[in-house]
Amino acid sequence: MGSIEEEQRPLIEEGLILQEAKLYAEDGSVDFNGNPPLKEKTGNWKACPFILGNECCERLAYYGIAGNLITYLTTKLHQGNVSAATNVTTWQGTCYLTPLIGAILADAYWGRYWTIACFSGIYFIGMSALTLSASVPALKPAECIGDFCPSATPAQYAMFFGGLYLIALGTGGIKPCVSSFGADQFDDTDSRERVRKASFFNWFYFSINIGALVSSSLLVWIQENRGWGLGFGIPTVFMGLAIASFFFGTPLYRFQKPGGSPITRISQVVVASFRKSSVKVPEDPTLLYETQDKSSAIAGSRKIEHTNDSKYLDKAAVISEEELKSGDFSNSWRLCTVTQVEELKILIRMFPIWASGIIFSAVYAQMSTMFVQQGRAMNCKIGSFQLPPAALGTFDTASVIIWVPLYDRFIVPFARRFTGVDKGFTEIQRMGIGLFVSVLCMAAAAVVEIIRLHMANDLGLVESGAPVPISVLWQIPQYFILGAGEVFYFIGQLEFFYDQSPDAMRSLCSALALLTNALGNYLSSLILTLVTYFTTMNGQQGWISDNLNSGHLDYFFWLLAGLSLVNMAVYYFSAARYKQKKAS
Repeated sequence: MGSIEEEQRPLIEEGLILQEAKLYAEDGSVDFNGNPPLKEKTGNWKACPFILGNECCERLAYYGIAGNLITYLTTKLHQGNVSAATNVTTWQGTCYLTPLIGAILADAYWGRYWTIACFSGIYFIGMSALTLSASVPALKPAECIGDFCPSATPAQYAMFFGGLYLIALGTGGIKPCVSSFGADQFDDTDSRERVRKASFFNWFYFSINIGALVSSSLLVWIQENRGWGLGFGIPTVFMGLAIASFFFGTPLYRFQKPGGSPITRISQVVVASFRKSSVKVPEDPTLLYETQDKSSAIAGSRKIEHTNDSKYLDKAAVISEEELKSGDFSNSWRLCTVTQVEELKILIRMFPIWASGIIFSAVYAQMSTMFVQQGRAMNCKIGSFQLPPAALGTFDTASVIIWVPLYDRFIVPFARRFTGVDKGFTEIQRMGIGLFVSVLCMAAAAVVEIIRLHMANDLGLVESGAPVPISVLWQIPQYFILGAGEVFYFIGQLEFFYDQSPDAMRSLCSALALLTNALGNYLSSLILTLVTYFTTMNGQQGWISDNLNSGHLDYFFWLLAGLSLVNMAVYYFSAARYKQKKAS
């Protein structure tokens, strides 16, 4: 019989191995050199300041352009209200459509880090082109002479919109990756880091709005009082700082390996299930094909447990007699793993939740379009100071800045007592609250417009279209309510699409979340176009005309409130049926 020390040695060695394993992140991430990352030296909150700094500066640059773009289009490029609003929402929609390009490149080939790096350069070039178009006299239209406003030349339009859409392409590589890259710094297998990751999304959105606060206040004032060249030049400088901040943190980052094309994997499941349409799915799910290794066959992904919904797709994971005899399971166009099938099932389950963001984003789009136009038809003087209407966006940003720490430090601990959820609310519950708040926002905007129109009628300002002597500060409640809705819906959406998405599709799913912003902006443009068409038939003035005093912008706001109410009802029905992802 051996000594006690000899008997205990294997146990001691096993304990040392386990202790050593805990020194490293166990979620499949690597450091910059491709080695398992040490927890003490990489990731977690020590890496996040560089990512949050990047996002803060990049969003300052973006909102420095987007926040007051409608004013530039109407006063410098001499476009009408409807045309300018349509151009703004179309561009903003494109900014949230291009993330699909960046997401596919990140998940399939480059990884999130290099995708952010490459597209940041494109973004900076676009910002520089926009600054030149507003600074060089030959690249911008001449000023109005009385009522005559000369149109921009094709070359001037090309320079301005070329820079604008380079920005749209650049942001497409950054937006779907940066929040996921930040969340990648927290190890999913560590319970303490999982809690910190939930907090990260709150502070990530907080940093976005710090950048937006500077843009919607200081930059808007500079643009309207010190010139558009300087007003666009400052955001360009901050975009340069965003790039610098991102690269400085490189030694501290954790990196997730790209798992191959998600579009290819989805297509393989569809094709394989179609080829085996006559095959019967076994009752026992353990008979479906899955790799025997601990890790998934998909790089950078954990295995996903089988679910019973969309059972037709399970046919793709049924092992045929021919495959069983040959032992060849390598053709993914004929045989897919359970994890690969579940990836597609997850996307299908997400769809109704995803669709709710379209209407919410259409409401959010009003902040940079019709809210600004409504403000321009009100008294914008605060004492002797002329407040740019777009600067009211500051109150939306201030609302977010107030609500994020309030939510993180007070609402979460309070809600936890009743819900039993570590994060206070589940992502589904949080988004539902945000949808309810969006209804209140549009109702508040409609009430303000009713008051403004009544005053315009009483003072005989309908024909002249002169600004109504009601303070623009009456708009503060609608901006403040919208900010509260953002904290609940948009942050909940960020966390939902990161946590519920397949591991190797996180950039793509983040891009799908951003796609709701694109579709919301396009929907806003479509609604504006349809409302203008139907309300101007037979020579009528229309709800939204260049003279808002003779229109009915309040009807437009009530229409959006009604659509938001229907959207909320559909969401609640879909959310009650949603099944959570289970990764092994």
